[in-house]
Amino acid sequence: MNTYGVSAARPAGFGALAFGLLLGAYFGLLTLISGWQFTVSQFSDFWYYIVPLGAGFGLQVALYIRLRQLLHQSKDARNVMAASGTTSTAAMVSCCAHYLVNVAPVLGATGLVALAAQYQVQLFWVGMAFSAAGIAYIGNKLWKATKEHVQCVHV
Repeated sequence: MNTYGVSAARPAGFGALAFGLLLGAYFGLLTLISGWQFTVSQFSDFWYYIVPLGAGFGLQVALYIRLRQLLHQSKDARNVMAASGTTSTAAMVSCCAHYLVNVAPVLGATGLVALAAQYQVQLFWVGMAFSAAGIAYIGNKLWKATKEHVQCVHV
């Protein structure tokens, strides 16, 4: 426990789990769609985008868990989770949309998928921007809640 009675181990554990699950989903889905060799090739080519996206998601989860500990399930915590989940989902979609090119004929969305494949790197940057925005938003909420918590403890 830290000085405010809130353990940092639980948020860190959930953040690490979220990071691992997101990478697992990346490897699992891409392997199912395109095979292991392609997955490894794509990861080796783009790991410097994929790892930060996963880490950003894990950090958002850890920050949210920490905030939830401070707010004890208040309305603010639910609103932050909705905003954070939206930014994380957008980042994941931006990250992986280009892989749909392999199933485009089945989906009938060839033009959209070709566009995503053509702008793969730009979509990674959009995903990282969404992730950074989510981290900034939830980090700001956590900072404010921590200040309020300290004031309550010292009153």
